[in-house]
Amino acid sequence: MDFNFTEEQEMVRDGLSRLVREQYDWETRRKAIASGAGWRPEIWSQLAELGILGMPFSEADGGFGGGAVDSMVIMEEFGKGLVVEPFIPTVVCAGGFLKHAGTAAQKEEHIGAIVSGERVYAFAYAEPRGRYDYADLETSAKKDGGGYVLNGHKAVVFGAPWASHLVVTARTSGERRDPSGVSVFVLAKDTAGVTTRDYETVDGRRASEVYFENVALPAEALIGTEGEGLPLIELVTDEAIAALCAEACGAMKVAHAMTVEYSRQRKQFGVPIGKFQVLQHRMVDMYTAYEQAVSLTYLATLRLGADETERKKAVSAAKVGVGQAARLIGQEAVQIHGGNGVTDEYAIGHYFKRLTIFDSEFGNVDHHLKRHVALS
Repeated sequence: MDFNFTEEQEMVRDGLSRLVREQYDWETRRKAIASGAGWRPEIWSQLAELGILGMPFSEADGGFGGGAVDSMVIMEEFGKGLVVEPFIPTVVCAGGFLKHAGTAAQKEEHIGAIVSGERVYAFAYAEPRGRYDYADLETSAKKDGGGYVLNGHKAVVFGAPWASHLVVTARTSGERRDPSGVSVFVLAKDTAGVTTRDYETVDGRRASEVYFENVALPAEALIGTEGEGLPLIELVTDEAIAALCAEACGAMKVAHAMTVEYSRQRKQFGVPIGKFQVLQHRMVDMYTAYEQAVSLTYLATLRLGADETERKKAVSAAKVGVGQAARLIGQEAVQIHGGNGVTDEYAIGHYFKRLTIFDSEFGNVDHHLKRHVALS
């Protein structure tokens, strides 16, 4: 496998690194997530101007001809700065559904608006009783004339408070948990019958509970083939998991570096605590876990284009390995920082929160360990 990045990808990395360093410093981020909006729309516009939002799309779809590796590079840099802007919900998830299964008319309407930063999308798939089963749906979309009527409740929809549009999974036929009968729709969030309850998440992002009550959808809202959406959902969420793993790797790299630097400055018994061998061993364990997580993330990203079984195995292996590394590095970083590690004013606690929440997104360690075993 080729682990070298192209010149263009290195340029993207350098540009994003500079943007995060100069315009996404710690205090600026704290003020942004504490504001009423909870994010910085001007950063989203800058990402559009730099071509970041169009990077993973083909030139035929109005993008810049990149792919999953480009998303990995982008998300790793975002992870370093704990960037909250909704790249994964909008570009990876909504964009993924559209580029894989959207009609020409859907691509023309939606992908261009994503690339330009004009629209923000959220992916509403999780339900209060669904756990991590994408087919466990109580939300329904019933045929009504030439369209559908959507009813249901979606939980913890990341980025929904900022979204103009939603991508929603719903059951169009069959019984709850049936693999068949699952469909995917795209709609404007201000469609009649859609209501939301917005809130801040533990790691500083924003999410919503989204409710659908007799929401009328035209036939053109359907993405892909009616009732055959589950394989498409699994493909797009695997791509999202790979991007999330890259984000976690970026956050882990910074958390480890901050911990090493703190151990050089913090003194106990007249010497820096980094001189104590037991802490040196723990920081080496953190670094080893980080390097293993990076390797698993690279493998998962490169296997996204493989056959279904190999793709799922690689993605689940990455989600397990990166999840375990994120827990280890987050907890060790907080413990080595001592009291500073649990204060809101100090950055390391926020890295710990983000790395902790990572485990619950698109299936936790236990879920993906079971999926990997089942596929082996």
